[in-house]
Amino acid sequence: MRRTGTTRRGALTATGAIALGAVLAGCGGGSGRAGESERDGAPTTAEQVSAARAEKKIRADAARGSMELLGHYEQVIGAHPATAAALSPLRDAVRAHAGALAPGGKPLTPPQSRATGAKAAVEELAAAERRTSDARLAALLEAPPELARLLASTAAAGAAHAYLLTELAKETSS
Repeated sequence: MRRTGTTRRGALTATGAIALGAVLAGCGGGSGRAGESERDGAPTTAEQVSAARAEKKIRADAARGSMELLGHYEQVIGAHPATAAALSPLRDAVRAHAGALAPGGKPLTPPQSRATGAKAAVEELAAAERRTSDARLAALLEAPPELARLLASTAAAGAAHAYLLTELAKETSS
């Protein structure tokens, strides 16, 4: 009997395809891009300032999401020490993402968890990873190429984390 449903290979393939598409979309070049003047194709000073502000806001939002997610990992590990071995590598990756987006940031305390058991806590963590990954994918549309590549990479990692956490939740007793 053939197993149906999502497999690790399928999830990782889909994540890689999403990240590759996002990176390729962020790498487009050529003339006539939005934000360039009609005269010579170079952005004006006002456009440069506007783009810098937009990038700063996108980066700050992504960093805040990472810091909240890092706080969520810390909260789950603190409340359920038996999950520490499985969650620590994922938490460390989230810490690295947060450092890439906002060096020197401190974990933010997420809202108090409603989960009482380890399984429910890991399921909430998987949902938080999905939300963070989705937010980064949405931000790709407005991000400049370099930041878009970083967001795509962290979104792909977040999607993989969500999958791994979902599988961990299945194996975790309440």
